[in-house]
Amino acid sequence: MQHTHEVEQMCVVAKGAKNGPAPIPQEGKWTQVKEIKDISGLTHGVGWCAPQQGACKLTLNVKNGIIEEALVETIGCTGMTHSAAMAAEILPNKTILEALNSDLVCDAINVAMREIFLQIVYGRTQTAFSEGGLPIGAGLEDLGKGLRSVIATMYGTRKKGPRYLEMAEGYVTEIGLDSDNEIIGYKFVQLGVMMDNISKGTDAASALTKATGTYGRFAEAVKTINPRKG
Repeated sequence: MQHTHEVEQMCVVAKGAKNGPAPIPQEGKWTQVKEIKDISGLTHGVGWCAPQQGACKLTLNVKNGIIEEALVETIGCTGMTHSAAMAAEILPNKTILEALNSDLVCDAINVAMREIFLQIVYGRTQTAFSEGGLPIGAGLEDLGKGLRSVIATMYGTRKKGPRYLEMAEGYVTEIGLDSDNEIIGYKFVQLGVMMDNISKGTDAASALTKATGTYGRFAEAVKTINPRKG
């Protein structure tokens, strides 16, 4: 290591303070993190690309500095689905520092990695106070039954009003209106549940019926419309 002439001419002054890093909460412990292997936790980060075309929610389960589980969810730009597929292969078995400095193919996923890195190294994880953290596979719990991302898709115009397209419950097939043409409920299909039933041998029509439900006062609707065509 090279030193400048000015530094070489200085005398040595002892450093008195010996304080280490501030402890962070992680998996039921208070840890002074000095190396990557000291980091554990499950948490989430959200990223976006420069032109704001899409966003990524990234969930990582880190044990002893190594990414053991990665869930990549994207919305917006359709090309992100392929980038997410590659990121799901790239991320597991890397240290969080390696992952931070890896090209995860899409800017939104890279930004999500940056944001989740900050969450993890500052002890702001979902599992900060959960003793032992969560098992590998816990990331899938975010997807619920049918292992399908929860996506809200709504549209509205000044001239024609709102259209509910996809809710947490599922894909909206009809919206119910009252006598004032205000939305009072909707009918939906849980696509993940429907596909599970079909894969088990249920015919498509029966699977659709089993996966269909309503929300709100849909039964009281004066009129129903297809939100994509009506």
